[in-house]
Amino acid sequence: MTRRLALLAAAFAATTPLLAEIPAAVDPAEIPNYRVIRPGLAFAGQPAPETLKRLGDMGFRTVINLRTEQEGAAEEGHVVRALGLDYVWVPVTSGTFSLEDVERVERVLDDPKTGPVLLHCASGNRVAAVWGVVRARDGRTPDEVEADARAAGLHSPSMWEAVLRVLDAVPAGAGVNP
Repeated sequence: MTRRLALLAAAFAATTPLLAEIPAAVDPAEIPNYRVIRPGLAFAGQPAPETLKRLGDMGFRTVINLRTEQEGAAEEGHVVRALGLDYVWVPVTSGTFSLEDVERVERVLDDPKTGPVLLHCASGNRVAAVWGVVRARDGRTPDEVEADARAAGLHSPSMWEAVLRVLDAVPAGAGVNP
């Protein structure tokens, strides 16, 4: 019986991701606007180049970057992958922001094997826009969505307009997460 329990425990451990701890706070010079939103998920602005090289040591397994190619996202991908971390690139601007962008991010966030995750853009503004739509799809009211997005770092009027545009494109009752 003890051997069977040991085998079951080993099988469970092999299929359950380790819950690495991520820092509760980070020096803003290393990662601006860093905030832990929930266990295993942090939002931020662009990590400093030296900090980017330490993300694995900080407990992150996946980096989702919302910056565009012109902002250096491709180069960041090379650095992050060389560290053995997963890298997901979803370029977002206020003019291009779409429900498909949010769904790509959600797929990563919903996969327990990807965490802990650092979701970032240049300042945290686009991250907060994505989060606002995620929260709406979770059933939040428009006022709650705005409060959640602002608390997460949304400060740009053009990104808020983009959030509203994306929310208007979602059919009533469609796409809401269970």
